[in-house]
Amino acid sequence: MATTAAAKKRIVVCGGNGFLGSRICKSAVNRGWEVTSISRSGEPTWSAVTSSADAPPWSKAVAWEKGDLLQPSTYGRHLKGADAVVHSMGILLEADYKGVLQGKESIVSGLRRAFSASKGGSQNPLERKPGEDLRPQERDGQLTYELINRDSAITLAQEAAGEHVPAFVYISAAAGAPILPARYITTKREAESTIASSLPSLRSIFMRPGFLYDSSRSFTMPIAAMGAVGAMVNSMTGGRLTWLMGAGGTKPLKADVVGEAVVEALEDENVRGPVETPQMEELANRAWRRGML
Repeated sequence: MATTAAAKKRIVVCGGNGFLGSRICKSAVNRGWEVTSISRSGEPTWSAVTSSADAPPWSKAVAWEKGDLLQPSTYGRHLKGADAVVHSMGILLEADYKGVLQGKESIVSGLRRAFSASKGGSQNPLERKPGEDLRPQERDGQLTYELINRDSAITLAQEAAGEHVPAFVYISAAAGAPILPARYITTKREAESTIASSLPSLRSIFMRPGFLYDSSRSFTMPIAAMGAVGAMVNSMTGGRLTWLMGAGGTKPLKADVVGEAVVEALEDENVRGPVETPQMEELANRAWRRGML
């Protein structure tokens, strides 16, 4: 009697057309997963995430769907039947910074707003009805750390749990940075805590990388080199400089390493909760060893 082939596992990567998200998609395709990417623009502009303007061969196996993380109604149908969902969306700079850098806002007002103690996110995601869109609370609809780093992640996790998705990955961060408002990292930690405590049906995994680099983004290479020195110095002090250096005291990782680690973590039922740099390297190495067999 003939046997049927095992069904492919299915992963949905929200933010799959980004620098890290595209590498998560690539790793999942190479591991035999059925992959769907959700982003506002669909397929990546390849010159922005790789060293070539041409789409790589593996990309043809990905369904590049359009959707808005603030509007679950635009992506909810793609979560049905998924084995894993990944939140790989986040902002490093709020509009205050960008406005200052682009000359659209004064330095004083921009920095005052950027470093305010708190900003609005959305309505409380935990009190949201299934499928209800997020409503930005800042008067000008600004995309804040609270809205993107925290509330959109909680909402995506809720929607995934509602579709009985077994596993959820949130791309968090190792630490903040002296040049960033403290809210950058506190909103990520708030997302982790809320997802872990409020959605126990999910096997939630919180990846905490430091600075990510790749030769396709040449400007990341010297930054990574300096970060490696900083991480070495911090390690020699037993990590006692982390409070001062933030993510600068954490070993930089090649983006492909984190992409491999995400998929390997999903395939290992024992992985859950925060995943720091050493464990990410271990997971990626395990994946590459398996691929060489």
